[in-house]
This record gives sequence, structure tokens and C-alpha cells, in this order.
Amino acid sequence: MSSNQNKNRELQKLREQVKHGGGEQALEKQMALGKLSARERIIDILDKDSFQEYDMFVQNSNAVFEDDRKEIFGDGVITGTGTINGMPVCIYAQDFTVAGGSLGMMHAKKIVKIMDRALKMRVPLIGINDSGGARIQEGINSLAGYGEIFYRNTMASGIIPQISVVLGPCAGGAVYSPALTDFVFVVNKISKMFITGPEVIRTVLGEKISAEDLGGAKIQSEISGNAHFFANSELECFEQVKKLLEYIPQNNSVKSLHKSPSLPKRTDIENIIPSDPREPYDVKHIIECLTDNSEFLEVRKMFAPNAVIGFGRINGDSVGFVANQPAVMAGVLDVDSSDKVSAFVRFCDAFSIPIVTLVDLPGYLPGVDQEHAGVIRHGAKILYAYSEATVPTITVILRKAYGGGYIAMNSIHLGADSVFAWPNAEISVMGPESAVNVIFRKEIMAADNPELIKQKKIEEYKKKFASPYVAAGMGYVDAVIEPSETRTMLEHALKVSKNKKANLPEKKHGLIPM
Repeated sequence: MSSNQNKNRELQKLREQVKHGGGEQALEKQMALGKLSARERIIDILDKDSFQEYDMFVQNSNAVFEDDRKEIFGDGVITGTGTINGMPVCIYAQDFTVAGGSLGMMHAKKIVKIMDRALKMRVPLIGINDSGGARIQEGINSLAGYGEIFYRNTMASGIIPQISVVLGPCAGGAVYSPALTDFVFVVNKISKMFITGPEVIRTVLGEKISAEDLGGAKIQSEISGNAHFFANSELECFEQVKKLLEYIPQNNSVKSLHKSPSLPKRTDIENIIPSDPREPYDVKHIIECLTDNSEFLEVRKMFAPNAVIGFGRINGDSVGFVANQPAVMAGVLDVDSSDKVSAFVRFCDAFSIPIVTLVDLPGYLPGVDQEHAGVIRHGAKILYAYSEATVPTITVILRKAYGGGYIAMNSIHLGADSVFAWPNAEISVMGPESAVNVIFRKEIMAADNPELIKQKKIEEYKKKFASPYVAAGMGYVDAVIEPSETRTMLEHALKVSKNKKANLPEKKHGLIPM
């Protein structure tokens, strides 16, 4: 056998050794937990046969304690490049079967290297998190590794899409990398995210709570809002990642993928909104009447459901949708929905995705709890995000647009490029009934038939102050349109604004309310 053949065999042997991760026993334990291996995850999320691994033979640095001087090939993380939907991505996956996926110096260096490559090549970065946390034996080098990762998350923000897939524990300082990325995916009963674990909480605070109840997938999706997509299995999660990447671009200097245009499958837009302005309906049905093939990828579906955000296509091009949801809390804006909307608007703006805003809300949510929770500060984020946006922004007022809510939901006063209103829309400082109760309270109370006078005043107020034609007469609404005309008007507005150029005042950066 030639020397070259021996070398090739040695290479193949080493590759197989690394591919087995922490060994058969560790892989079986991972499988028993309902989890795929790190390598299986990468293979399943990428296009077939597209993965090219880097730094396979990187080893851990010398540990402090003699008992820990064990070689760890790959150092508990797999890194490389591949394609999804035929488009290149950089990817890494922490391997829990190797030293618990703990982060040491070389582990961090591998992640940092693939992050640098993603930024240099201007391709999306996908990180699969499954780690026991910092490798204590390596001391401050572990902390330094996290810091290097966080810095690169920040530097890449707004330049390339960053996606975090949490498929196991992600605790302590490790959680801040997903928090700095654009989208976080979690899987029921598998994903766990928290800064302080249940054991520490029990020891320090005396409170008993399970890891699932503290930071499981449902908690992160419904309560904290840290997760953008929730799945019931890892394979479902991977399909969500693939679908998302169809709507967003490779980087901030190119457009999202264009697809062949198609008409909406749903066409009953005229019949969705009830005649009673207080009756709820599902705004997602309106969106389905506007998007190609009636397809809509909702983001943060379980968090702050009084607002709806997500992606669809109009005439083949990707569009970001922001909408009030009258089916939940009448669609009011509150602390959580304000954060949800503003973050999404800023993502779309950073990656040149036009924004369509559908308005139907009575305003901001009143109450002591909201005031004390900082609704002023959080609500201002929406004003800031829309005002700063330079992408095409189009607004359709479906029904109610009262008070500060009217301004916040991409009004023309914040720089909207096009504003349309349906004939039944009401645009005013407050709802007609509330306004009449304030303005004509004495007259109504003194009347022989107070209810009759009240209804008469309400109709007068609607006509004189709340009608969409009043706003249109002042130039605040570009056109009053029939519901059936909405898709056509959106197509036209998007086409006209396709080459929009908007220059913000020169400055280092603004100070968005935090």
C-alpha cells in the first residue's frame, strides 16, 4: 500500500472518529431525549449534500485540572457552509454529546471564525444552540469567547440575517447571542432559555420551578417574546427556517428572492369586516386576500397576539405585514405589541423589505399596569421605527384609527409613502361615542330623550370629524378605496416606490427609546 493511500485511510479514520461526536453512548442519550445529533441537524436543515465542514480537527485547549486533559476533536461544535433553497449560508451547531456542548476557547474560536466568514461573504448565519454553558475548567477564556461572539452578533446586525435555533439548553451568558440575532426558533419540550437556572433560583430565592416552566419553548414564545417561531418537532422547526429564508434576502445590499406572481386564493375581502365597529374579526383573513396564493408566514405568532406581523408576497415580491388584530383586545397597542411591531419594522427596513400596515385599533391600551410598565417608552418605539424607515411603507386604514394609535401605525405624518382608507374607516382623536360623551355631555343629559340626541350627535361627529373623506380632504389619506381595490392599489404603490431613495439626517446613530 502506498504512502498516499495510508494517509488517505488515516484521514478517513479521523473523520469517522470526529463524526461520532461524544460516542455511541452519548448519541443514544441524545436520541432518548427526543433530540437529533448536531450533525443530523445540519444535514436536515441544509439542502441535500450541500454541507462543507470546516475546522473538523480543532481540539480543545489545555484544561486547568489534570483529570480534564482529554482531547476533544471538534471541541463540541460543528461549523461550515451549505445551501438552503439553493442559496449559501454559514452554519454552526453545538454538539451536546461532546463535553455537553460547553463553550471553551477553541469552541468559541470556531464559532467566531464562521461568523466572520458569514459577514465577509455576506450570507445568512444560522446558529444551533445546544450547550451546557461555559466550560468552567477554562476559566476566563470561556467568558472571553462569549464576548467575542456577542461583539460579532452586533457588528453583523442589519448586514446579514442572523438566525438562532435553540435545540437544548441555552443558559447564563449564552442566551445573549440568540437575543442579539434577528430570529429565534424553539421546539416544544426541547428548547430551554434562561439566565439563571431553576437550581440557583431555588437556592437563592427559595422558589421552586422547573426548567420548562422557567424558560421552555412555550414560555419564550408566549410570555417573554424572546422566540419568534415555535415548533413541536425539530423537523418542523427546520421547515420554518427554510420558509423564512424564502422571504428575506442574503444581505442588506440585495433584494429578497422574487417568485412567479400569483393571485390570492381568498377573495372575500368585502365580507370579512362586520358592519358593527365593535365586533371583532381576524385580520389575517384580510392579509390572505392580499398576498400571492394567500400565503402568510406569521412571526411571533404566540406573543402579543393583539398585533400581527409576518411576511407575504405581492406580485412575486416579499413584503412585511404589520396589522392590528381586532380579534384580540380590539387590536390595541400595549407594551408588548409595541416592542413586537417596532422590532419587525426595523428588520424590514434594514433588509429593504417593503412594509404594508393594516390599521384597525382604538389606540393605546389605558390602565395603571400599562403606565407603570412603561407604555410611553415602549409605544414610542413604534413612532421611532416607522419615522426612521426608508423602505417603501404603505398603510391601509381598514376601520378604526383613533388617537395616538392612528399616528403610530405608519400615518402619513411619520413618513408613509401611501395611505389608503376604506369607506367605513373612522379617523379621529377618539371614538365618536366617547367624543360625543365629552363634548355634548350637558346637552345630552338635559334632553327629553338623551339616547336619541346622543345617537344623532354620534352620526354628526362621524360625518364632520371621523369620516375618511375629512382626512382625505386634508391630504392625510391619498385615496379612499373599496376593499376589493386594495390588492391592486398595493401592487401599484409598491411598483411606484420600488426605486425609492430617502436620506436620513447625517448622524452617528439615533437613540431609540429602550
